[in-house]
Amino acid sequence: QVQLVESGGGLVQPGGSLRLSCAASGSIVSITTMGWYRQAPGKQRELVAIITRGGSTNYADSVKGRFTISRDNAKNTVYLQMNSLKPDDTAVYYCHADRIDAWGQGTLVTVSS
Repeated sequence: QVQLVESGGGLVQPGGSLRLSCAASGSIVSITTMGWYRQAPGKQRELVAIITRGGSTNYADSVKGRFTISRDNAKNTVYLQMNSLKPDDTAVYYCHADRIDAWGQGTLVTVSS
């Protein structure tokens, strides 16, 4: 069973940057749509960004121009580069592999001064 492990979360000041990583235990990131989702306290989980098998990307309007999703097939890893972070970006961020409907355990991002 493929497992997804997120890392890279933490506390950052508004305007700062973080890069999240999602490492897969198997060769899954190159053969399926991979996504980053987030869930803020008291809110539903929402889509942040996806990258398809063909490399196309799509972003939530709230993060367009600030976040970038990418992947390294050789490392079986998907990344989320987050720039110009805002307090509203505070959430637990989850990685998802569409083909096998697998989720990681999440990594907490807190944007606060």
